[in-house]
Amino acid sequence: MDAHGGVDLRVEISGISLQNPVLACSGTFGNGREMSAWMDIRRLGGVMTKAVTLDPCAGNPPPRVWETPSGMLNAIGLENKGLERFLEEDLPWLHDMGVPVWVNVAGFTAAEYVEVAREVSRAKIASALELNISCPNVKKGGLHFSADESEAERLVSAVKGAVDIPVYVKLSPRTGDLRGFAGAMVRAGADGISLINTMPAMAVDVETARPRLGNLTGGLSGPAIHPVAVQMVWEVAQEVDVPIIGMGGIWGWRDAVEMLMVGADAVAVGTLNFTDPTATLGVVEGIAAFMRRKGYRRVGELVDLARRGRSGAAG
Repeated sequence: MDAHGGVDLRVEISGISLQNPVLACSGTFGNGREMSAWMDIRRLGGVMTKAVTLDPCAGNPPPRVWETPSGMLNAIGLENKGLERFLEEDLPWLHDMGVPVWVNVAGFTAAEYVEVAREVSRAKIASALELNISCPNVKKGGLHFSADESEAERLVSAVKGAVDIPVYVKLSPRTGDLRGFAGAMVRAGADGISLINTMPAMAVDVETARPRLGNLTGGLSGPAIHPVAVQMVWEVAQEVDVPIIGMGGIWGWRDAVEMLMVGADAVAVGTLNFTDPTATLGVVEGIAAFMRRKGYRRVGELVDLARRGRSGAAG
């Protein structure tokens, strides 16, 4: 507590102890090693890895990234080195850093999700899983599961039956009844919910009349989607009684505090990492400074504060 000037940033979710509520979001932080040259990742609340698939995945054809006003489009397509190398190279390295690790699990069939999840769990060094059932830029798998509640329920149930660590489900803003869908995931066994994944989007070069991305469409992230994420966390927090990790366009400490106030138990910073590799730590310090200024002692006092109708504390 003294490290942050008398405020306690510690959070416990699903039995996992975090020194602060700020994680690095999947897909924007590599697997930690890449960012360690720029920052001390041991100061984060946790790390959500890049998506891991059973076999190595080359991803989508380039170009795969396009900057937009207040955000960016990406169509990486789950590029990764595959499960075997992840378990040999990246997960042990992250474990040695001493921060909680959510392994983002992806696949192209339900059986692949289950096998990856089972092997990660068997390694005994990951803190939790994050099921990526809502990636908008792969041809099969991904968003397919978030478009069918029954299939998603079966997937979550199968994964839960194969692992002994907490399972979080990452949901798409494209889902129609997001509250109902989140509730179904919890009934199927989900220990927590991640909100939100990127939003399907597209851009075209008017000079050439060609799409900006090789995949034609991709996922929109960054400040442009933040108000959407805030509203969706607010809605889902009314539906479920499991932890929520809020993400989507967090561009500073104010956005992170806003997420906490609408019901997120922790937050994950994504696209901001591309503009400043050290920015996540700035979010941590900004939350602490806000708490000191407003007279809050524990970060838990901020969670769901907007719903509780309290305007603030002393000062």
